Amino acid sequence: MAQQHNHDDEKLGKAIDSSLLGRLLDFLKPYRIPVTVVVVLTTAVAAIGPYRPYIVRHAVDEYVAKGDTHGLVWSVGLIFGLLLLQGALQYGLTMLMQWIGQNTILDVRMRLFRRLQQLSLRFYDTTPVGRLVTRVTSDVEVLNEVFSSGLVMMVSNIFVIIWIVFFMFITSWQLALATIVVVPVLMVGTNMFRKAVRVQYQEIRKQVARMNAFLNEYIQGMNIIQLFSQEERQRAIFDDINQTHTNAQIRSVFYYAVFFPFVEMMGTLSLAIVIWYASSEILSGTMSVGMIIAFSQYGEMFFRPLRELSDKYNTLQSAMASSERIFQLLDEDAFVRDNPNAIPAKPLQTAIEFRNVHFSYDGVRPVLKGVSFTVKKGQTVAIVGATGAGKSSLTNLLCRFYEFQSGDILIDGCSIRDLQQESLRSRIAIVLQDVFLFARPLIENITLGSEHLSRETAMNAAKAVGADEFIQKLPQGYDTPVMERGATFSVGQKQLISFARALATDPDVLILDEATSSIDTATEQQIERAIETMLSGRTAIVIAHRLSTIQRADTIIVLHHGKVSEQGSHQELLAQNGLYAKLYRLQYKEQFTAPVTAPISNTAATW
Repeated sequence: MAQQHNHDDEKLGKAIDSSLLGRLLDFLKPYRIPVTVVVVLTTAVAAIGPYRPYIVRHAVDEYVAKGDTHGLVWSVGLIFGLLLLQGALQYGLTMLMQWIGQNTILDVRMRLFRRLQQLSLRFYDTTPVGRLVTRVTSDVEVLNEVFSSGLVMMVSNIFVIIWIVFFMFITSWQLALATIVVVPVLMVGTNMFRKAVRVQYQEIRKQVARMNAFLNEYIQGMNIIQLFSQEERQRAIFDDINQTHTNAQIRSVFYYAVFFPFVEMMGTLSLAIVIWYASSEILSGTMSVGMIIAFSQYGEMFFRPLRELSDKYNTLQSAMASSERIFQLLDEDAFVRDNPNAIPAKPLQTAIEFRNVHFSYDGVRPVLKGVSFTVKKGQTVAIVGATGAGKSSLTNLLCRFYEFQSGDILIDGCSIRDLQQESLRSRIAIVLQDVFLFARPLIENITLGSEHLSRETAMNAAKAVGADEFIQKLPQGYDTPVMERGATFSVGQKQLISFARALATDPDVLILDEATSSIDTATEQQIERAIETMLSGRTAIVIAHRLSTIQRADTIIVLHHGKVSEQGSHQELLAQNGLYAKLYRLQYKEQFTAPVTAPISNTAATW
């Protein structure tokens, strides 16, 4: 799965995919009326430009040649009026196109963000964050150019060409043919240009995604890089990515530097053919001077939209690649789904039951193999086991972050698949070893912006876990801005904030996943005092390596290779003299005076 996501940017699909284009146009459906107005304005603006040379021809032949000053002034005034009208229409068209484009891009970004919120953690396990950032930023920005001007300008250029050809043929079909005789050569060159630039655009997008993914990982791991003096090596890797991106950009500029002069050359060649043909016709008296003046303008106007069409076509190709990746994300099916008739979760009444649960993250290697146990309301159940035994997987499944393959998890006899995920998670609070703090005021890191949690509730929760003492010493107290990921707080302080966050929601079920493994003894004692208060009358699942934090649990479950190996109270498990007893001896052998009746296995030594 990871491999698949890592290579998505390297695929080169169709130049213009009609199905993708149709899906892109679906985003414009809420703006049907403004789009219709844009099409009408585009048609009008496209006709005004080609009409001016037609007036010029008429003015030269009818007024200038005959010395009709009044008619000439009228023609100049008409041309000036058309320029003003075209400018006004173009202004309105530009503003309306930008309004449509920006609102459409807003809709696309919000749809992507909502989809990111809906996807399961399994998707994030296999997809680099930098690539997802690229989807919501760079790829959407490409669509911005298409919606704001690209599609409309392509339509406008097509109308302009049609109007120019129309006026050329009604003016002189011979000169019209002379003007467009070079078009086949131009089309061949344009096709070669499009193909070459398309490959470079694809390479540029791939390198931008690589750069984003690298920078995201590099910045998050900055402390490790500096600790192991890896700056030079990482700089060399980034230099390679950056240089590859730069080279792709330079190659794309090279193709433009060749193509635009090529178009100008074709335009000049067309004009030369027109002049060569018209000169003999003028001398023979069968063609007027106004015609050649008009066709010199038509020739310039004719090749400009052809050049712009090629440029906009490349923009559309770029949008196709970006939209393919955007729709791939929108179509991503990595969901943990509720049953169709799922109901809201109610407060816990009796028990949580894991019934013969089998689970695998990748569908190949099993993590949990037929796990069964019960957590009764008000009980504290501790789970211990070697790294990789499946301890955290149990809590992930209970919160419905992942979907188990078989078996069931029941709350008061109701399968969690029949409960709405949002309401289920609202009944559970989880405290992890790695605390994530957001770059916002500290009080909002406790309430997480919930409308149901008052400032007073959050402050009382902080006081209960002992966080209030250091928070009050901060420059702005509870309103102190938190640096990204809580960089200015110690590990212990961040853990206290996470405890306050959990306690403030007054959960039915409290999950502590290695919540005290990264803090000092003094802070741990402070937290354990708060935990005693929190656990009073509340159901709790505690995962910890330190046995001192779980000895008072009502039931201790020992996981071994994804199965429940032992379960019972602390004293009962010691009496069984099994895996738990071996772990206990390892941590407290200096206090353990009883003879060891069973050898300490390698498995126990790795806990």
